Amino acid sequence: MKALCFERFGGPEVLTYRDVPTPELQPGHARVRMKAIGLNFADIYRRRGNYHLAGQPPYIAGYEGAGVIEALDATGGTGGPVEARFAVGDRVAFADAPFANAEYVRVPLEKLVPVPQEISFKQAAALLLQGLTAHYLVRDSRRVAPGEVALVHAAAGGVGPLLSQMVRLQGGRALGLVSSPEKQRFARETGAEDAFLYSEDWVARALAATGGRGVDVAYDSVGKTLLDSFRAVRKGGQVVFYGMAGGDPAPVDPRMLMDTSKTLTGGDLWNVLTSHRERLDRSAELFGWVRDGRLKLTLARTFPLAEGAEAHRLLEGRGTMGKILLIPS
Repeated sequence: MKALCFERFGGPEVLTYRDVPTPELQPGHARVRMKAIGLNFADIYRRRGNYHLAGQPPYIAGYEGAGVIEALDATGGTGGPVEARFAVGDRVAFADAPFANAEYVRVPLEKLVPVPQEISFKQAAALLLQGLTAHYLVRDSRRVAPGEVALVHAAAGGVGPLLSQMVRLQGGRALGLVSSPEKQRFARETGAEDAFLYSEDWVARALAATGGRGVDVAYDSVGKTLLDSFRAVRKGGQVVFYGMAGGDPAPVDPRMLMDTSKTLTGGDLWNVLTSHRERLDRSAELFGWVRDGRLKLTLARTFPLAEGAEAHRLLEGRGTMGKILLIPS
């Protein structure tokens, strides 16, 4: 089979499209013929060497995608209980199975979710990882209540537009933060009631938008903005920290938390997806929202898998709005 590989760490130029062995079937796994693959910043970090990679080169990045089960072995495996029945020919998707930048991927059955006929493979690959992240943020890290105001960092990125829409689905109001006027327009078109630029005094803008009270919750995926996020939330409000795309955050003074009755919550998807049932239930709700038109996806571009290096360059340049997909031949 063909796969997008790299032998050494570095820039997009280290990626090559080459023949590698097709993964052998193992107990408790399915071999999925890939139809669409989600590209994420985690793939860039792995290519650069920022994230640990198991095994020996050639390495294959990618953890998210959708396709069709070509073969499966349900006789065993070491994962948790499988809560759905799968068969050859089923349309499936996954958010966290390695080596996804390939024509075929071996996926543990407990990590697969069925893809409804009404959902395309491109939609499934564009939705799952960021959609599940946004879902746990508004349901688990901080359940947004009707009428509450949420400040959404990186509102034109991968998670941001979905998070803004889910805040509204919960009955709340979403205020976005973005880095350019173009992204500002995009954020307003994809769920945010309003969007502010990082280059302006966005804390003052957030306070003004709430009559000086402050937002109820700030979802911060940037990291270095953490202390300003606390300035933007009301007394008794909450900051949810779930990423460091802009750099490490400064230390938070617990005395400040006590004096303002504010709280800091960390968020990580893999602490929430602890069972196959969680994956099935959460993904089914996401697919239902897309099918009903209540959750809208934006595809930035699709690339043939063979042109994956160019896709990496585009994502790494941070000029995209919406999801980038890789399509096997």
